[in-house]
Amino acid sequence: MPKRYLLVCVTFFLSLLLYIDRACISVAKGDITSDLGLNDKQIGWVLAIFTLGYALAQTPSGAMADRMGPRKVLAVVVALWSIFTAVTGAAWNFISMLIARFTFGACEAGAFPGMARASLSWFPVKERGLVTGINFSASRLGGAAALPLMVWLIEAAGWRGAFYILGGIGVAFAAFWYFIFRDDPADHPLVSEEETKHIHEHRQQISASTEPAPSFRTIIAASQTRLAMVQYFCSNFTFFFCLSWLFPYVKETYNLTSSEAGMLAAVPLLGGAAGNWFSGWLVDRLFVSKGLVISRRLPAIIGFSCAVIGLLASQQMDTQFGSIAFLTLAVFGADMTLSPSWSFCVDIGGRAAGAVSGTMNMAGNIGAFATALAFPYLKDAFGSVTPFFYIAAALNFVAIIMWLRMDGRKEIG
Repeated sequence: MPKRYLLVCVTFFLSLLLYIDRACISVAKGDITSDLGLNDKQIGWVLAIFTLGYALAQTPSGAMADRMGPRKVLAVVVALWSIFTAVTGAAWNFISMLIARFTFGACEAGAFPGMARASLSWFPVKERGLVTGINFSASRLGGAAALPLMVWLIEAAGWRGAFYILGGIGVAFAAFWYFIFRDDPADHPLVSEEETKHIHEHRQQISASTEPAPSFRTIIAASQTRLAMVQYFCSNFTFFFCLSWLFPYVKETYNLTSSEAGMLAAVPLLGGAAGNWFSGWLVDRLFVSKGLVISRRLPAIIGFSCAVIGLLASQQMDTQFGSIAFLTLAVFGADMTLSPSWSFCVDIGGRAAGAVSGTMNMAGNIGAFATALAFPYLKDAFGSVTPFFYIAAALNFVAIIMWLRMDGRKEIG
């Protein structure tokens, strides 16, 4: 078996761990609010501050991955975010929780740009879509696993102990990554000369220019970057609801136990994993038959269309099962957009793939920041969560318009 496929297994687990650490606070919400005396709006800020730190550090961490290589960058960021996962468990009031979660988010920021940069070096272009889809499916499975897992872990070790345990696992993984990974397959002792030659011949060719990589100003000035940022803002606005408010939403709306809510809230995330697998396969299939532009554009447009339908229909359902079924369709669709989005960033980014990916992800997590606050504030203003879902559906429609103008042939780096 080609050794680059083993790398997919490792990055799959990395993505899984990242989202377990990210989603666990949603399940711990009840215990945290009780212990620290917080209300829903304060919890909204705790959830939002993570995404703000995550967003602001995206481009710098992506640029570091381009300059220093994903081996060092991912080892450092995994270790740091794991430490601050543990620090979350030591928080004693609202301010300390805000500081811990902001720093946690900033440390996590280098994960997906680093993986995007590793993908550029290790995989042929025709495999990029599926690899990206697999990695992002792990993030959804991690979020889904976190919901029932954290219910059990909190019962066994308390909410503070649960964060300590997850932090220890992450530090161990950081050491493993640094030991097992190399920035170029040619430097890895387990990769054969034949596989190295195949990768080098079929991966995206990176400019050998000695000129500095494109600056943030150049990246942000490119129209294709801005289009990618807008559509990713819309995608994350939909998805982050699952990691932040879906669990308490279904628990409170349908008067469920924590275990029942955890199992039910995991279903849309499983739908997201399926959306990533399907989209990753479709991106690569269309790349071979229809070329670069259609292979990115068509899966994304299909995905955002599913998200619009699912979000609107979920509000017409009378039972938790009907609502979850359509929310699963919405998240399946939103996650269909990830493989084409990240593949698109590598397409246009070239040797600046990490920085371009990070810039897009920065915008996406501003969308997540908006979600974390919009849900409780809109609920308080209107006495209903329905306006939130209508706004999310409208944003997904905007994203479709963006994709009609996106062209991965217009390289920046």
